[in-house]
Parts: sequence; structure tokens; C-alpha cells
Amino acid sequence: MSHEPADQAPSTLAVTAGRPVRTQGSPVNPPLVLSSTYVSTGVPGPGELLYARAGTETWQPFEEALAALEGSTRPGLVFGSGMAAIAAAFSLIPVGGRLVMPRHSYQVTLAFAHELAERSGVDVVLVDIDDTPAVLAAVAAAPTSMLWVESPTNPMLEVADLPALIAGAHAEGALVAVDNTFATPLGQQPLSMGADLVVHSVTKYLAGHSDVVLGAALADDAELHGRLLAHRTLHGAIAGPFEVWLALRGLRTLALRVERSQATAAELARRLAEHPDVLEVRHPSLPSDPGHERAARLMNGFGSIIGVRPRGGSDAADTVTRAVRLWAPATSLGGVESTLERRRRFATESLTVPEDLLRLSVGIEDVEDVWRDLDQALRAAHAAPAASAEALADEVAGA
Repeated sequence: MSHEPADQAPSTLAVTAGRPVRTQGSPVNPPLVLSSTYVSTGVPGPGELLYARAGTETWQPFEEALAALEGSTRPGLVFGSGMAAIAAAFSLIPVGGRLVMPRHSYQVTLAFAHELAERSGVDVVLVDIDDTPAVLAAVAAAPTSMLWVESPTNPMLEVADLPALIAGAHAEGALVAVDNTFATPLGQQPLSMGADLVVHSVTKYLAGHSDVVLGAALADDAELHGRLLAHRTLHGAIAGPFEVWLALRGLRTLALRVERSQATAAELARRLAEHPDVLEVRHPSLPSDPGHERAARLMNGFGSIIGVRPRGGSDAADTVTRAVRLWAPATSLGGVESTLERRRRFATESLTVPEDLLRLSVGIEDVEDVWRDLDQALRAAHAAPAASAEALADEVAGA
């Protein structure tokens, strides 16, 4: 692969990193190679391919490009899913160790942490990640193996003071791992702030088209990187080459997609905050949002996820998901299409997430189109209780 200048902007690196070396007649794009095994006599030398579970030439360009975007000194490691990457990161926590993590982490991450507690005796401590003194007090309360950070959190959009948390946790001897899925490497680079590990659900913004399921992990430290690689190889949590090739193809437009979706999200958040049928809006772009100052100081952009609580409770939230026509009522996020869902419909979601919270993932459609659809769905939800009461009265009168 080619070596990219260190002074290129992230938006440029998303396009240039992981390209083949330029020679006469060489392809501009890395080829897709579909092979499970490679010709090998004797013991393979460093960098030689042997078997696709250990590495493939189709993984390498994506891993190089992601490392360039995250500012990592070592190639990224692609996994078969975001949870596979998280499982690899959690494998660094010893039996009987201690894990401090946000109470509003991704609900499957929380479920996996609780499984670790039952299976391996890991002490799981839940904190409000935006309360820096409380987080550091929890880390210092007992020997801590890992501080796990989401920023912004899923789905409550709390923003962590990453530099302060990383420095404080390291002072207590804890590893710091950051799930950077929501912010993307364009929004923040936790490794440059001193984090030990970064993980991504590549399924989301990096691939960006809702057509692959992948994950990735990065570590600058040679020993940590080696342990993550060994976990992937031994546990077999690997990605198919075609999916990784698609993810690299999606990565090329990351900057454009994020720029558009962030701008639309900020405008939608502003309008939603003034909507008569909305109880609460969470988006770090809003000056009134608790995470605004911190996001403005630490992040490049405010992200493309919005939290909305419509008036009328969970019934109204469910009505919104049924009433939208352009927005897709679906889980996951970070694709080119706008999607939304009520998060507490999942039994494993944190009980402190409001029942009526809608998580909106803003896509790249025209802002007026997505606004009109959302506005009519909110108005339909507001009218639904009255319509239901009228229908009930008619039914009673008919009886």
C-alpha cells in the first residue's frame, strides 16, 4: 500500500489512504481477492499470507485507511461485527477484574458486560460518563482494569471529557477504551488524546450504506495490538473480504456523508426544539444541551444522531415510528438514509433511558424533505390520542 503524507486532512485521508502503490498500469482501487488460503511452502515469513483467518490482502487497505484516519501508528484490526471488536477489547479485562462504563452504553455492550460479570466475576460499575469527578472517583475506588467510554453515548448523547478521563484513569493504572462509533474519526481521535484502545462498529458511519456488518479495533501499543490480533485469530471473529471491500468503498465518502448529515441534524434539532409537539431534544449542537460546551471544545462537529421525546409518552413515540414515510423505522444508524426508533422497546436497554425516547439517525437527504416527514409524524402522534378517544366514544354509542 502507498504511504500517505502526515499533513493530509482527515477528509483527504478518507479518499487517499489504503490505495495501491502507483506504478504504470496498476489499479487505482485495491482489488477484491476471494481466497481462503494461500500458496505456502515452509514457515511463512513476516507479512506473508497463509490462511484467511489470520489476514488477507483485502483487509489490509481498509485497516491501513482506518489507522490513518484515527492517527494510529499500527494498522487497524477489522472484525466480523462491532460486538466482535468489543468482545476483543473486553478480553483484556482479567477474570475478577473491574470495569467502569457508562450506564447509557450501547445496550448490547451492557448485556455483554453483565455476562462477563456472571461468567468471569468481573465487577461492572456503571457511571454517568459526563460527570467527570464521579467517573474518576469510581475508577479510584478500587483497582480498575478498564474504563470504557462512549462519547457521545448511545442513545442519550452525553459527551465525555475524554482528555480528563484518560489522564485520570491512567493515573490509577486503568486501561481506557473508547467506542468512537458515534463521533467517527472525523469528529475525534481518542488515541491522540492518550486512549489505549478505540473500537468502531464499521457497520455504521465508516461503511455508511447499511449493507455490511463489521467492526474494528485499534491500539498503538504493540502488546495490546498483539493481544487483540491473537483474540481475533483464535476466536475466529473475522470479516468476509467482500464486506471489507465494500466498507473501504464506503469510507471514501465518509467526510461528505458526515458533513451533510451533521448539518442537517443541527438544523433539525433547532426546529425540533421549537416544535409544539416535542417535549425534549438532545443534540450537542444546541446551546442548551448539557454536552454543548464540551462537544464544541473537544469535537470537530456535533454528530448526526438526535434524541427526541415527543409529547404524549411512549404511545406517541410509537405513533411517530408508524407515521413516518421517508424516515425508515429501523435499528442501527449511520447510513445514507434517515432512520429512527424507540430505544426502550428493547428489554436490554438501560432502564434510565426514557420510555418515549426516539433515536434519530440523520441521513443525507434534503433537509426540507426529512423535516416535512418528521413534522407530519409528530403532528399525527399529537392527534392520535384524541382520535382514539373519539373512536372509543363512537364504539360505546354504537353498543
